Amino acid sequence: MAKRASPPLAGAMSGLRPPSKVMRLERMGCFHASPLSFMRQLTARAVRDDWQFAIADWQVDAQGVGHAVLRAQTAARTYSLVAFFHDLPDELRSDRVIATAWDATFTLFDGVPDAADLARLAANVPVQEAGRISETELTLSRANRSVRLWEKVVSALASGHQPDTDELGEVGYLMRTTAVYGSGKFGAADYETISSRAEIAAPFQAEMLTVYLIRWAVTELVQHMARARAAAQGTKAATLDPDIARGLGIGNSTGLGMAPFLMTHPKLINAWISARETALASVRAQNDPDPEAWALVLTLAQIMSAKVATWRTDHPRQQVRDAGLADDLERIITRLDAGVTTWDALIDWAETALTLEGQEWLVSALLEPYAAQLEEIAAEMSVPAEAHRIDGQMTVGALKALIAHHYPWAVAIDWATAEAQARVWYTSVEKLEPRLGERSEEPVEDYEQPLAPGRDIAKLHTMLPAWPEDAPVAAFALANPALRHALRRVQIIAEHPFGEIQDNTIAADMMPIDLLRAKLSFFGAQRFDPRSDRWVRICMFAGAPLPPDLSAQSECRWPYWQAPWEGA
Repeated sequence: MAKRASPPLAGAMSGLRPPSKVMRLERMGCFHASPLSFMRQLTARAVRDDWQFAIADWQVDAQGVGHAVLRAQTAARTYSLVAFFHDLPDELRSDRVIATAWDATFTLFDGVPDAADLARLAANVPVQEAGRISETELTLSRANRSVRLWEKVVSALASGHQPDTDELGEVGYLMRTTAVYGSGKFGAADYETISSRAEIAAPFQAEMLTVYLIRWAVTELVQHMARARAAAQGTKAATLDPDIARGLGIGNSTGLGMAPFLMTHPKLINAWISARETALASVRAQNDPDPEAWALVLTLAQIMSAKVATWRTDHPRQQVRDAGLADDLERIITRLDAGVTTWDALIDWAETALTLEGQEWLVSALLEPYAAQLEEIAAEMSVPAEAHRIDGQMTVGALKALIAHHYPWAVAIDWATAEAQARVWYTSVEKLEPRLGERSEEPVEDYEQPLAPGRDIAKLHTMLPAWPEDAPVAAFALANPALRHALRRVQIIAEHPFGEIQDNTIAADMMPIDLLRAKLSFFGAQRFDPRSDRWVRICMFAGAPLPPDLSAQSECRWPYWQAPWEGA
């Protein structure tokens, strides 16, 4: 692989792609991970600050039942993953969030747990929502073994040989998490209590550290069980090949529970996407790309081409997208191989020559040569959790101008049609999780959540002409309290333009998986495999070095590291 190029990036640039292009669901559903993704930020920071990792406690029997404590020592403090491994009958294993038993359950403890902490956690963590954790815990999680792989890997290692890499490549993980909760849920510490800590101040760092340590725990568990079985058989177990271990990630099943986040956190979403767009604009502004950087992007395209060839999905829409990306990568390789021009010209070419999948992969790839220079931009991806106070002195005329500028797409929709208001976002009483119902088929309209900003702002727009242009919006808000949230949102988006999805989020043809893909790409997820239009399987940390092997050399661009089943 070509050496990392290191010319400095320019500061904040003009010339960002407009929100009207970027914030469309079809494009957002094609976003890919980048150096700004939260998994990458975690491993880069661990290397930069020389974090130390250790297995502090391992009390697991031959059947793989027991508990373990894995530690991450940062410059300032220690975080401990407390893992509980269970003996779960096959008939109880489920991806559903409503499951009540799992193969493994976890919490990320703030510090070093003592015996009393472990006893308390043992009584609460394995039952998940039915228990209660405290402010000394940062996350709560659970995972299930891969039905297709777990026993095969244990059996192979116990017999003294490596598992079949073709089978491993079809799945990509040995365990799959079904939830990773944080930010105050079920009693865990609220994000505001830890947001000032440099090592986890970036978004979702406690959750990403949890998954990173879970992956290590899973790798140790499968080998522990293989060694115990081999000992019982009187044979010698094989150690899992380091390249196989590194190539396996942690699976995740993500459904509608994650989708509303993109609509309820406009300031944060603006921070994420504007950071990505600012980084891209900075790269495009370089008129004379370093030949080494150009060569690196070419290498990454070649690696990605090999990886995409191994992806499998049964979802028809994703099959088309993956096939389009495969073709796009061949076009990108041909274009890059022709010689250095400019990054700006390359992006301009991509917008007419490639599918949205290819365009957005190229955006992420162009940031790779400059990953080391993105720290300042990445630091802008967190925002304080502050309520937005309505500017009541703004005039109705000014508010109308903001709607005309930021919401022409919403005003243009015919909201009177059944197709425009076909869906209803509501919250399940049973699990307190978001759900998406069909307005004409299910009795859920009375429970609708305000997750259709386009519709609400279009309604606001229709009522404003009755008011004088110079009237303060405070007067309008007093007379129309049901539209205060829409008024507030217009003012928020005026200052945070990448915070609004410029599509109808309750339309009959809206694809929720596009919402999931957009958020998961910022996590750093790979191998998107939609199982329906409403939930998707992904792989996390595949290719990342395990904690004991993490170093500056191994951390660099690990999503492009090739596992044995990816043509390495």
